[in-house]
Order: sequence, then structure tokens, then C-alpha cells
Amino acid sequence: MLNRFFGQKPQEDPKQKQTTGNTAPAQPAGQQPVAEQRFTFLNRTRQIFNRLGNTVQETDTITDSLWDELEESLLGADVGPSTTLWLIERLRQRVSDENMRTGGQVQQALREELTALLGKSSSLRFSKQSPLTVILVIGVNGSGKTTSIAKMAYRLKREGHSVMLAAGDTFRAAAIDQLQEWGNRVEVPVISQKPNSDPGAVVYDALQAAQSRGSDVLIVDTAGRLHTKFNLMEELKKINKIIQKFVPDGPHELLMVIDATTGQNALLQARKFAEDIGLTGVVITKMDSTAKGGFAFAVADDLGVPIKFIGTGEKVENLMPFEPQNFVAALFAQQ
Repeated sequence: MLNRFFGQKPQEDPKQKQTTGNTAPAQPAGQQPVAEQRFTFLNRTRQIFNRLGNTVQETDTITDSLWDELEESLLGADVGPSTTLWLIERLRQRVSDENMRTGGQVQQALREELTALLGKSSSLRFSKQSPLTVILVIGVNGSGKTTSIAKMAYRLKREGHSVMLAAGDTFRAAAIDQLQEWGNRVEVPVISQKPNSDPGAVVYDALQAAQSRGSDVLIVDTAGRLHTKFNLMEELKKINKIIQKFVPDGPHELLMVIDATTGQNALLQARKFAEDIGLTGVVITKMDSTAKGGFAFAVADDLGVPIKFIGTGEKVENLMPFEPQNFVAALFAQQ
């Protein structure tokens, strides 16, 4: 479906995966797993799933009302119509194939399907051939793209990497200034030029600087203009060629930043980018506000690429590697 742009290997379609049935290890009674405690920002979504769990406990039979409640809960959690429909159909098939009799069995099957839909955790990919790893980041204006880049740089720096940033979104002076400000905060060098400069020239300078200074990670901010998609594609192709002159196996990641608070509208925007661009992953931002966590399932289902990180606050530390099993477990944890 994707990956025509950079020629990356397509991700496996989550809907084609066979459910393993594996669940997280049992925890002592009354004790919330540490991993689940990290997802306190999911309280709103957890309330929805808890209501579903209460309904299951009250009826403990598979009835039409149970399916209605399940559909309502999934839609209420912003899982999205398409993904919700697929999940309901998949669960109905499993009820028939596995001779399920109770609502509790359906709830466990739902947990397994949600985990399978998200796939395995996927960390950032680093070059195995070159000393420099290049990460391109795209996203519409206002999605939290620049902030996410800074958070990623901060995390990588703390992990021992020598990081450099390239202010490739030259069409917005504010984007250059913002990235420079964040670079100062996290003490990471930023390569930039004047507004409206050629983004390719900025990337060229950044690659030269990264190699000369011995940086091992270069994160490139790029323009996010939906209304000029063709120009954006041409720009990215040019940047890609420049990168490969310095780093033949690059770029190693092409990440899209998506604002969770805009829900299904953000997903529509993401599809426009993903049609012809070989995304390797997404970063979901603003999961700490009014967003409903079910949006993560819609993203994974619709775009078919792994979720690399989720933003959970405004501080530079508030960027979490996405852990599918723990994420699902947190949704079903009792409050």
C-alpha cells in the first residue's frame, strides 16, 4: 500500500496477522503493573473500556446488546468506523470458530485483536552501513512536528547519541525559529538558512556538518503543506537524492507526526501524505489532552505502519516509545 517513495519494505498488514493469543504476564491481585501506570493519560479511554467490561460482567452472555455496546465503546474511544467494523466482524467470526459462550471470552478476544492490530513494538532504525543515521520528519502545521523533533533529539542525546537537527521547513520562518529555540534548550546544534531558502541546500549543509562534527544522528524537519502535495513530493525526492550522496542507505526513517486531538480528520490528512510516500512510522502527539486513545488503533489499521512514539505532554521528556501490549493492557486496567 505504501513505500513506493523510498522503496522501503512494506509493513505486514495487521489484519492479516494471526492472533497468537498471548497475553501479558499475570500481576499480583490489586497491583497495577508499572507499565500500565505509565499510561495514566489514557484515563478517558480507560473509562470507556471499563464500562464495556462492566456490561460484560453483568450479562456474561453473548447477546445483540453486547455487540451494540462493544461497537459503541469502540466508536466512543475514537477507534474509527472502518476499524470498528472490521473488529466486530473479526470477533463475530472468532465467536463462531472458537465456540465462545460468554462475554468474558469476547472481551479477551478483543484484547488479543487490538494487540495484534498494533503489531510489535518498533524502535527507531539506525544505519548498519554508515556512521550517520538520517531521520526525515513530516507533518501538517500545528501537529506538534517541531516539538516532537526536539523531544526525539533529547531522548537520543540521553541515550548517548550525537544528534544534529536540520531546519528543512524553510517556508515558515516561525518553523526555523522554533527549531532553533528547541535546539538551544536541548543543547543540540541546528543547521538552518534564511526563510524561503532551498530545503535541499539546508539538508546538504546539515549532512556536511554532521559528518565533519562526527554526529551519528541527523533529524531533518520538512515542510508540511497539504495544499501543495506535488511540490512537497518533489522536494522530498530531491532531499532523498542529496541524502544518498552522503549516506547511500539513507534515509533510515520517514516519520509522520499526527495530532491525536483532531481524531479522524488527522487520519484523512495522513492518508494524503501516505499515498505516495514510504512512511516507516508515525508519532502521535497530544495524547495527554482530550484525545481518546483508540485513535492509535485507527492509525495502525489505516496507515499500516508502526507507531514509534506518542507525545504525552509539553515537557521535553514527554515522548514515550510506543509499546503495544502495555498500551492495550492499560486500556483494560481497572481504575
